[in-house]
Parts: sequence; C-alpha cells; structure tokens
Amino acid sequence: MLWPRKNIPDAANKASMFITLEGLDGSGKTTQVQRLIAWLQTRGQTVVSVREPGSTHIGDSVRAILHDRGNTNIDPKTELLLYCAARAQLIPEHIQPSLKAGAIVVCDRFIDSTLAYQGYGRGIELGFLRTLLAFVTGGLMPDLTFYLDVDPERALQRRSASGEEMTRLDVEAIEFHRRVRDGYRNLIAQDPARWQVIDATQTPEQIASAIQHVLGAKLGGP
Repeated sequence: MLWPRKNIPDAANKASMFITLEGLDGSGKTTQVQRLIAWLQTRGQTVVSVREPGSTHIGDSVRAILHDRGNTNIDPKTELLLYCAARAQLIPEHIQPSLKAGAIVVCDRFIDSTLAYQGYGRGIELGFLRTLLAFVTGGLMPDLTFYLDVDPERALQRRSASGEEMTRLDVEAIEFHRRVRDGYRNLIAQDPARWQVIDATQTPEQIASAIQHVLGAKLGGP
C-alpha cells in the first residue's frame, strides 16, 4: 500500500516542502542536491539539506558501517534495520523540526531507496517493508521526488571515474543494480504524481535546469 504524507503544522506565513532525490549511485544526486540548494537560496527560500544515511551523529556512524567494504557479511535484515535506525534518528532530529519551521527540506535518499535496494534488490518482502517504513517515518512522505535515471553500467563507470572510494553496495554484482533500477521504475509507476523522472545522461547543467523548471512551477513566482 501507499500512505499519505503525515500533516505537519507549518510556521506562520511559511510553506514547507519535503523534496527527495533518488537514483543509483553515480547518477549525480549529490551534485544536483548542491545545485538545488544554491538555486533555492537565490529565491530567498530557507533550505535544510540532509542525506541518508547520515546528517546526525548516529546516522553518520551507521553510514560508516554500511559503506565499509570490509563488512561483506552484513545480513540483508541487518542492513535494512541499520538504514531504518539512521532514518528514525534523522526525522525527529532534523526533518520534522525543519518542516515545522517552514523550511524546504532537500534529502539525498529516503524511503524509496529502502524499497528499491532492500526490497527489489535484496528481495525482502515489500509489504513488510512498507509496514516497517510507516512505523519508522510516522507516515512522513516526500511532497516531490526527483529520480535521476541512468543505466547501471554507466552509473558504476561514473563512480569508478570519480576517484571516490567505492562502497560496499557499489561493488555488488551488476544484476543487483539492475534489479534496483527496475525497482525504482515500479515505484514510479505506482505513484506517478509524486515522481519526476530526469534523464541523468544529460550534462549537470541540463539536469539542474530540468529540476529547477519543475520545482519553479510548483513554488510559483518568477
């Protein structure tokens, strides 16, 4: 099932919005988060940027465990619960207070990553995942999700060429990443009104322009 965003009271005269960016590692999410934040700030918006897992002391510690390539024996259930633990800390510590204050929250990954990676990728039952995620988030859902779409082979090539250290998930078999991409496509088909699919084979400037075009129309103004 799909669940609606839980209502969160906003500060007077401010309109909060919860925006997430999703995609395979190597799709350019982090670059576009930075560009989006800068663009929103030029429009006078109060913006809070967070990432999953991370953005809290506990979340950053969990991130180190999950990304460590030496932890090859992490069971899929352990992996799932670690991601959920980091998220359970991030929401009350940063996301909910920021939304209540009227800020725009931009999050690099959220629950859709769990459904795509641990659900479609690892094969954990989706119905159970949705129940667990509803408990962890208290019903909080993004208002808008951008999916940066790129094929797994190109995404992994980008990751390798970036010079950044490859994580435990990066070195999974290509079939795993293909299942994750197919999972994202299924999630988009189930809730198309929330998603905006962006062709991530474009230049960073073209991708940023496409995101700004969509969001500018939703925010209104010049």
